[in-house]
Amino acid sequence: MNGMQGSQAQAPDLEVLARNIRQWGVELGFQHIGIADCDLGPAESRLAEWLARGWHGDMDYMAAHGTRRSRPSELVPGTIRVISARMNYFPDAAAPAADVLADPALAYVSRYAVGRDYHKVMRRRLQRLADRITAAVGAFRYRAFTDSAPVMEVALAQKSGLGWRGKHTLLLNRDAGSYFFIGELYTDLPLPVDAAVDDHCGTCRRCIDACPTGAIVAPYELDARRCISYLTIEHKDAIPEALRPLIGNRVYGCDDCQLVCPWNRFAVQTAEPDFTVRNGLDSSSLVTLFGWSEAEFHARLAGSAIHRIGYERWLRNIAVGLGNALRVLATGAARDAVLSALERRRDDPSALVREHVTWALSQAEPANVGDGPDS
Repeated sequence: MNGMQGSQAQAPDLEVLARNIRQWGVELGFQHIGIADCDLGPAESRLAEWLARGWHGDMDYMAAHGTRRSRPSELVPGTIRVISARMNYFPDAAAPAADVLADPALAYVSRYAVGRDYHKVMRRRLQRLADRITAAVGAFRYRAFTDSAPVMEVALAQKSGLGWRGKHTLLLNRDAGSYFFIGELYTDLPLPVDAAVDDHCGTCRRCIDACPTGAIVAPYELDARRCISYLTIEHKDAIPEALRPLIGNRVYGCDDCQLVCPWNRFAVQTAEPDFTVRNGLDSSSLVTLFGWSEAEFHARLAGSAIHRIGYERWLRNIAVGLGNALRVLATGAARDAVLSALERRRDDPSALVREHVTWALSQAEPANVGDGPDS
């Protein structure tokens, strides 16, 4: 139910209702609720400039919806307010990210994806919040979103006081860093809005300097075409060869800009059971993951955000990681295991996988050891 059947609310005390919504959100497992109006004019201009530069790569959906992305009432007629919610996701039992990134034989999975698919968790929780509001005021118009429609989530969350946009373009919160998901309820309830918070990045540029591929081209500006998260998740074709050595062992997403952010010293680990580590994805070996059959991929990753990229791209990403492992594993059993794993997929049915396996095997050549795209 999306609740867009028409408002029958009985003129509630809106100040009291807004306070209740924030409290209900916390009771339902969100860490912060904020309310914003729908004026996204400045964000709309920035989006248009970003698209004009082609920095969205092959994410054609970013341009496909016109102003419906930046004008909530065009996407959902009647919308005058957006209730934004955030939920912490960093799992408390995950292997230390730095240790996994430092071991070329291991696969690094972005920490938001080691548990259950957040889309399902967040949508269910937002629906329960909408149900609480309905019980209090009667039927009202609403629609829930979690990274699933043309919604400018960070801009709306920023307007609602959940945080500020960091130089890496992610939302930052003084009390929670950036390890959280965002979801929204578009609504016709004329709720009082929250104040936006100030930018607290100051002169810090750690996220810019830490980006492995130089995707953060300037403060608050991201060229997605170079971003490892884009390359391993959104990009459907071959990963550009010049960027492959820079990806290292990151097989799904990248957290580097968050790992170095000083505000993430204050990040709170999640208490949400759905976000706990599943299938050992916090520190699995590349060889083990590469050995999964397609049936194993679907069985193990059903209900995971990773499942959305499909088996072919999963193997593509791991092949790059294995190739990068060969660049640094000079001798020994670990290197032999990597070579054997790649050889077993040299004739993979997928042309995309074969191409990346061939590249990976070429990294075993002595001339490639220590080389990079700019050497």
